[in-house]
This record gives sequence, structure tokens and C-alpha cells, in this order.
Amino acid sequence: MCFFFTFVELDNFLLAVMAYDTFLAICHPLHYMVIMNPWICGLLVLVCWILSALHALLQSLMMLQLSFCRNLEIPHFFCERNQVVQLACSDTFLNDMVMYFASVLLGGGPLAGILYSYCKIVSSIRAISSALGRYKAFSICASHLFIVSLFYGTGLGVYISSSSTHNSHSSATASVMYTVVTPMLNPFINSLRNKDVKRALRRLFGGQL
Repeated sequence: MCFFFTFVELDNFLLAVMAYDTFLAICHPLHYMVIMNPWICGLLVLVCWILSALHALLQSLMMLQLSFCRNLEIPHFFCERNQVVQLACSDTFLNDMVMYFASVLLGGGPLAGILYSYCKIVSSIRAISSALGRYKAFSICASHLFIVSLFYGTGLGVYISSSSTHNSHSSATASVMYTVVTPMLNPFINSLRNKDVKRALRRLFGGQL
């Protein structure tokens, strides 16, 4: 569960960093190389890892305070936090409050940053006079928007709906989307925009791509 929290939060923060990177590339292209220098990039990744690890440690320690009955089976493909808490025999009020506070702070914060970045990006794209230029700018952020929508749509859906309804099958399906599908698609979609990766794929498949 600690690893689960770490990597989900890491994906969450990295999506926000990618939105900021896209914002700088489109809205401030002349200052991009100065702002996103290797030191800043390394610092952003380090901060993402630290925040993710601290949140995972907090949630894991909170789970250790709960008491459980014997012979319990979780109707899920892994120990989803909400599924485990619902099976606790002790009071889970503090765990729920910490979870909702962390969701608002660590989930809503990056999401607000992503939405702000793309509002600015859309404004900048609309100001481009060339249709080809608008197409290129939109193609840069279209794949990222798809990943963001998939990740936050399914992730927030699981944690928000769990308080009012309990459907193990739909919850497990949504969890697969933001824990398995999104991390797999994220590097694949973004690497296809890399010219070096495209050249390597062409050589690998004999120039058929």
C-alpha cells in the first residue's frame, strides 16, 4: 500500500510538472531553456519524490492504527485504501479526514495548476495566426490532456463516489485505469513525440514507420 501511494502521487505530481513544462514551451518559448534548465528539472523531480514518499508514509502509518477482524477478503485486485478502511473494526473518522484533506491538497493543488496552465495555453494557441502553428501547438498538449483526463477522471471518481456508493466491480475497473493504464500510456504517448525515438523505431522495423 505504501508503494501504491508513492507511485500514484508521483504520477499526480509529474502530470502537473508536465503541464507546467508545456505551458512554458508554448507561452514562453524564448525563456524555456533558461527556466527549465537541468538543475530546475532535477529539483522538480526530487520534490515530487519527496512529497509522494511523505504522503505514502503518512497514509501507511494511519492504516497501522486500525484494527481488523480475522479472515477478511478484499473484493479488489490489490489493497485499495478505501476497500481496506471499509473493513476496519475500529473508528475510521481520523483516517477519512486525513484522506479527504490530502485529496484536496495533493490532488486538487496539482489539478488546479494543470487547469490554469492549459487555460493560458489555449489563450496562446488562439492568438496564433497560422493554422499550421495552431495545429502543432495543439498536438503538443493533446496527448497530455488525454492522460490527465483519464487519470483524474477515474482516480477522483473512485475516492469521491466511495463515500456514497460501494460498487466493487466499477471501483476495481476505475482503479485499473489510473493505476495501470495511465502509467503505461504516459511514457508511450509522450515518447512518440520524440524524434530520436521515432528514428529508432524506424530502424527497428526496417523503415516501415
